[in-house]
Amino acid sequence: MAPHALQRELNTSEWKATTRVAFRFFVVYLTLYAAATQILGGLLVVPGLSFPALGTRWPMRDITTWWAGVLRVESPLVTTGNSGDTAFYWVQTAWQLVLAVVITGIWSELDRRREYTALHRWFGLFVRVALAAQMFYYGMAKVIPTQFPSPSLVTLLEPAGNLTLSDMLWTFIGASTAYQVFAGIAEVAAGVLLVIPQTASLGALIALADMIQVLALNVSYDFGLKQISLHLILMSLFLLAPDVPRIWRVLVSNRDTAARAPVDPFADSPRQRIAVAAQLAFGVYLLAVFTNLSWTNWSAISDGRPRSPLYGIWDVEQLSIDGASGPPSQYLYDYRWRRVIFDTPDVVVVQRTDDSFLHYASAVDDAGRRVTLSKGNSNRWRGDWSVERIGGDRLVLHGEMEGYQIEARLHRVGLDTFRLLNSSFRWVRPPDPTPTGP
Repeated sequence: MAPHALQRELNTSEWKATTRVAFRFFVVYLTLYAAATQILGGLLVVPGLSFPALGTRWPMRDITTWWAGVLRVESPLVTTGNSGDTAFYWVQTAWQLVLAVVITGIWSELDRRREYTALHRWFGLFVRVALAAQMFYYGMAKVIPTQFPSPSLVTLLEPAGNLTLSDMLWTFIGASTAYQVFAGIAEVAAGVLLVIPQTASLGALIALADMIQVLALNVSYDFGLKQISLHLILMSLFLLAPDVPRIWRVLVSNRDTAARAPVDPFADSPRQRIAVAAQLAFGVYLLAVFTNLSWTNWSAISDGRPRSPLYGIWDVEQLSIDGASGPPSQYLYDYRWRRVIFDTPDVVVVQRTDDSFLHYASAVDDAGRRVTLSKGNSNRWRGDWSVERIGGDRLVLHGEMEGYQIEARLHRVGLDTFRLLNSSFRWVRPPDPTPTGP
């Protein structure tokens, strides 16, 4: 049942039976989902301390594992990584949906005729503050561009055809900071309006538009946040449900409409101003916490992170292995170097002549004169380079890797040669070049 059907009559003097049943279901289901995911934890944010998603803890995790066995799910039940759409989370959502239906049936049988005006107000307060927290979380990660970092040096060299759909999403948004910040401002604006009782409906409407666009991107580019964006849409619709008849009358029927009864639990309280001030203070706290989180991430893992003292893309002009120049033998595949990429201080990437990439963990001294390499989890593999600078755009690497003596002469590639970095906004844009045939 659509959320507007569930709350069409929440502010009338009498609740229909279908309204009661639907309201009970959404109370149970949204509570279970919030507890199992980041939504509940988003309200309990303390610097240096995170509240875990209960879906990965006992007993919810055990229920999910058992339910996967009942459904004969063969896919691995993975909870690590960035995807919230693994088989584990779909199985978890499935049993929560079934449990919500069962609890709703029992609740409806035991409490058939009660109207839930007070519960609706309190649960509505929880939903809008929880939704606001998520808008602050995702919004500030875009206003301070950490969710979609600028394309890395390796990405600039990666053929577009080799990118996955999700890689392409990250690249096209990360390449346009202005678009990313604009999208973040829209999400933060929704959060600010949600924590103010008088503007909560407008905030829910903006959040709905934001999350529909996010869901479209997640589905179209196969990114693993489809479930969370879908549920944030449901939360927005839940909050908007009492206003659906009024919106319909104004925007579709072109008729006047009366003001609806307030849904804030403190609307009739003599301490309403104190309650509103408390909500605003809590909203400011959430915004400050997520701003601090995004700033920390920007400084550590995004565009604000330190760069290697040897930062750049370097073409290999000449490579000698044990004093022998020319193409390495077929047994030395990892030494068929085309380029060496220094981006962050802790990683060195070598692009082979077949355009594949080899990543090494690295440590570079502040002066950029020595580079120490390690490979994977190996405790034995080690590489040591000394670096000789010849002007600003040439390097000579001397050192040892796996017992081989290496000497490589490198030339820096100008980043202004990449069209992705050399494009900018223009009010007056010249026509695109006409494609020519072979």
